[in-house]
Amino acid sequence: MQYRSLGNSGLKVSALGLGTNSFGGRADEATSTRILHQAIESGITFIDTANIYTNTESERIIGAALEGRRHEVVLATKAGLVRGEGPNQRGSSRYHLQMELENSLRRLRTDYVDLYQIHTFDPETPLEETLRALDDMVRSGKVRYIGASNYAAWELVKALGISENKGLNRFVSTQVSYSLADRTPEIELVPACLDQGVGIIPYFPLAGGILTGKYTSTEKAPEGSRVEKEPRFTRFLNEDKIAFGQRVNGLAQELGHSASAISLAWLMHQPVVSSVIVGASRVEQLVDNALSTSIKLDEAALAQLDQLSEPYRRGEPFAVYRLS
Repeated sequence: MQYRSLGNSGLKVSALGLGTNSFGGRADEATSTRILHQAIESGITFIDTANIYTNTESERIIGAALEGRRHEVVLATKAGLVRGEGPNQRGSSRYHLQMELENSLRRLRTDYVDLYQIHTFDPETPLEETLRALDDMVRSGKVRYIGASNYAAWELVKALGISENKGLNRFVSTQVSYSLADRTPEIELVPACLDQGVGIIPYFPLAGGILTGKYTSTEKAPEGSRVEKEPRFTRFLNEDKIAFGQRVNGLAQELGHSASAISLAWLMHQPVVSSVIVGASRVEQLVDNALSTSIKLDEAALAQLDQLSEPYRRGEPFAVYRLS
């Protein structure tokens, strides 16, 4: 396993991270626990969750599964998306963040999180309020590092400017949809992060499974696929993306690897990427994805993948989560 700095911080994270939004949903508790333990045994240290995943079940399952092993992982969670119908059950106000952090710590059975991330930009809360609340959390010892998620480049840079001006802890990372099928972050966010020393943590690195090459039609979902288990995920599928997944799969076969491993390896070759989070609903998926960390793509292979995916540098992002 490779280990990298999270942005320009001193924190080291595994190049491949474990996303856990399937825990308690597409993967039951017993399976989720096996996946988490296998990840640790594989050298994966970065574990990413959120307070909204499977209605808080993901955090609860992780907390139980990490009993006695908390020290072996870099544990990240998030807050900011909608948790209920009340006016203060969403966003990144001090009120909401402090309440959600305490609830997450309780579910995770820990007294600190290594990385606390704002799940999306909140246009109704002053950034300084959010950043001062996060700074207080770091100073209290309940949070070690802070990160953003689903921030536009200008929103991220504005936050960094406020932190610098006010002497507050700054974001060391940001999560965004980034893959061969979604290179839109390269237009503004990637240059900003490289300039400011912020690490990118891609989510949907396999475009929801499209980059595994297993989807051949919008009509029929492969057995055991995400679309089969979560029919609402079909909104991400179209003929163009499926055809692209097949082209990536063909190139991957020429290179002697699986499409998913090649797609993850391509991301790991991007200098701005700190850790690539990929989910799993079966242990076998995790084992296959872990192979990506040993793949060294030469300049010719990288050029082929860049050329193949060039159309996805512009246009609409594959996914983005915002407060309405």
